Amino acid sequence: MTSTTYRRILLKISGELLAGTQGYGIQPSVLNDIADEIAGVVSLHVETAVVIGGGNIFRGIAASASGMERASADYMGMLATVLNALALQNALENKGIVTRVLSAIEMRQLAEGYIRRRAIRHLEKKRVVIFAAGTGNPYFSTDTAAALRAMEIGANVILKGTKVDGIYEADPVTYPQAKMFTDVPFLTILNKNLKVMDSTAISLCMDNNLPLIVFNMKVRGNLTRIMPGERVGTLVTATSA
Repeated sequence: MTSTTYRRILLKISGELLAGTQGYGIQPSVLNDIADEIAGVVSLHVETAVVIGGGNIFRGIAASASGMERASADYMGMLATVLNALALQNALENKGIVTRVLSAIEMRQLAEGYIRRRAIRHLEKKRVVIFAAGTGNPYFSTDTAAALRAMEIGANVILKGTKVDGIYEADPVTYPQAKMFTDVPFLTILNKNLKVMDSTAISLCMDNNLPLIVFNMKVRGNLTRIMPGERVGTLVTATSA
């Protein structure tokens, strides 16, 4: 068995990542690739929790900007994350991985209600726990949900899987010469307003000294390479150089 740096992780995946080249919905090949990556981590006996966004189906902030009441729009976004969680659950179980979906909004026919001790017990039994419906409250993003759940379950790190290699000083699509950070403190992200996670999530991580690694989820094997401590993407801590 390969030695791992992390005993328990929380993986945050954006809904947009699931859309793949379609730009919306769920692209089956992308879903399968993500399930493969998670299965690789599970094979290392790392306790794994996942939070998925819902932006590939519905974005509450965007709907609010178009005139919809913010709270209603956010609840619709939470339901979109449940769809993604169920899709990932199915993809993982097709690979023989035992999973549980825990929803912050009660829907007993589809998922278990979120209870912290229950989530921890599932992880101890080596089940992949997929947290759905954000925090269950409007005005909070799935980034904030990821930070909150990671602290509640005692995760050693948050791993944010994105479409780029790490955190850049500027948008690398718009500015191809932008420099990527290998290490960066939480305070720098807040002060420079770097678009990594929302400020509430970053503040939660900083105040509770919870490390964050931002990496390219589209590169096969990246997630597994992080487990033994290999430097992949950008490491964010309170004291990064």
